[in-house]
Amino acid sequence: MRSQLFSFQRAAWRDGNPLIRLLLALAAALWFASAAGAQTVTRYTNSTDSAVNAINEAATPCSNTFKRTFSVGSNYTISDVNIAVLLAHTYRGDLVMYLRSPAGTRIQLTNGANAGAAQNFNGTFDDEAGTAITSYTANAAATATTVVPPYATSFSPSSSLTAFDGQSSSGTWTLEICDQYGGDSGTFYQADLYLTQAPASYADLSLGMTASTTSPATGSNVTYTLTVTNAGGSPGTASGVTVASLLPAGLTYVSHSGAGSYNSATGGWAVGSLTPGQSRTLSLVAAVNVGAGTVLAHTAEISASSVADLDSTPGNGSTVEDDYASSTITVPGSRSAGIAPMLTCPNGSSLFDWDSQTWSAGSTTNSYTLAGFGSVGFNITNPGLFLNNATYGGQSPARTNAITGGLPTPQFALIQLVDLPSRNSLVTTTIALGNTAAAAQFTIFDVDYAANQFADKVTVTGRLNGATVLPTLTNGIANYVVGNSAYGDALSTDTQPNGNLVVTFAAPIDTITLEYGDHALAPGDPGQQGIEIHDITLCRPTASIGVTKVSAVISDPVNLTTSPKAIPGAVMEYCILITNTGTATLTNVVATDPLPATVSFVPGSMTSGASCVAATVAEDDNAAGADESDPFGASMTGSTLSATAASLPGSTAFAIKFRVVVN
Repeated sequence: MRSQLFSFQRAAWRDGNPLIRLLLALAAALWFASAAGAQTVTRYTNSTDSAVNAINEAATPCSNTFKRTFSVGSNYTISDVNIAVLLAHTYRGDLVMYLRSPAGTRIQLTNGANAGAAQNFNGTFDDEAGTAITSYTANAAATATTVVPPYATSFSPSSSLTAFDGQSSSGTWTLEICDQYGGDSGTFYQADLYLTQAPASYADLSLGMTASTTSPATGSNVTYTLTVTNAGGSPGTASGVTVASLLPAGLTYVSHSGAGSYNSATGGWAVGSLTPGQSRTLSLVAAVNVGAGTVLAHTAEISASSVADLDSTPGNGSTVEDDYASSTITVPGSRSAGIAPMLTCPNGSSLFDWDSQTWSAGSTTNSYTLAGFGSVGFNITNPGLFLNNATYGGQSPARTNAITGGLPTPQFALIQLVDLPSRNSLVTTTIALGNTAAAAQFTIFDVDYAANQFADKVTVTGRLNGATVLPTLTNGIANYVVGNSAYGDALSTDTQPNGNLVVTFAAPIDTITLEYGDHALAPGDPGQQGIEIHDITLCRPTASIGVTKVSAVISDPVNLTTSPKAIPGAVMEYCILITNTGTATLTNVVATDPLPATVSFVPGSMTSGASCVAATVAEDDNAAGADESDPFGASMTGSTLSATAASLPGSTAFAIKFRVVVN
């Protein structure tokens, strides 16, 4: 049910009492309207039970379906249809269901695919549901006393219900159910048909897209033509129409022409107004900047309109509605796997080897101590489901050697086998290093693509003291790289190296973040997908320290502060800057500066900070007190200044400023 619709929440009580059944029959056509301007949703109920176990392969084969009807007396234009079913069955995978309109349009709701051995049906078929009916694999509650609505879950049907949009409501609607296999049976209890009445003023907008070529060469241009149309039968003009059409990674904006205005940074096309029967077109030119064998999908969707649309909702991300369009191009030629940079570790390296580690299946956090380096911690978040598959180590995340990445001897790696709720969902893995790695390298297995199921996208980012560090990604045959993201566009089997992606950090890092999801080639609701994170080589940190000292004359007795000179009585300011130029974290850093007899220290003049400019924190002159660890310390003993830091990470610095008088 679309977001602008107001859903009906009244429970239909199931009971064998004839009086209650009569009341249900009288209430079968209950309807209501939401606030002004919204659409009206009418619910029609059929709660006539079948005989016990009447739905079976003998009595209701698909050549002689079981039927339940809904009589609709009102005549209005339909803008959305949902149907919910309560049905007991010992093997849901046997069931096939259809909905037929008075006009004769017949839509398949489910064919039982992927339902497996799950039992019963208690759910709503809704085009706007976030998950496809093929994911309905858990048992459901369905008995003669189960109270519906609300129904337990919602799924999008096998075929889109939008085929009913624009039809008349009046007449008999028919739910058809059949049992396609032997050995199991079921009992029908209730179904609810929800018809949404189109508002008095609406537009029927649609979007189309074509590409000037589907096989552009690397470095050439491709022109996309986008066309928005308001159907001739629409009763109203749509104003404020916008389209979201951001070019995918791998295509670089060149120019555009046509109606309205286009923002290449956001991908927003401001179309303007469309009267009934009117179309507007945008030509969008882009340069292809990916290599041979790459498949790129450019998608677009109507994102806003001043009036409701008859059969689609702007900006909802649904790929089955007619306000969504896409075009796929393939760069000709064969792709070769890239050659990863050689990792250089001047101070040696430590290998985080999954063959010698453990991981409790299903765990999303773990911490390890790596000899010669320090701690390595993992934290994984997933907005979808982690799957349980014995072939891949059981409950994911898991340690497994099922995907080998082409290695002659299988090695263990950490798998993330997931079912994400949408193409835009991301699994995020954060690898926190207890020390700074001077460089790092590892391989991700199985970054690939399966048509109509998933299109892997992996983005890798590093951090050092909070600052972003970007890696070099090296592609396999089944993926391509743009920046710090890799995109799967071909299938790689579990034993092939084609899906390998090598990640190389040539600069120091203390954190690695992986974001795993899908790109535009994936359906709106991807299926099962997974990657494996293989062993990580970490370059051990190096220790190196540098010290600089600068001075400035602040004033003198003759010139005061105007072009002062270093003459007797002059006040001078010094800054000592201690920099850790290596990658190892230094501890208990102490720097001393004996002052010459030609100058005298100005008491109370010392300040500290991360740089000479930022050295504004007051320090006292002794070696005691909280100021000695805030986070830097300073003190004077006789004529010798001491500066201290308890800890100084790689590529950081601290400064001590103080003043003296020239004797």
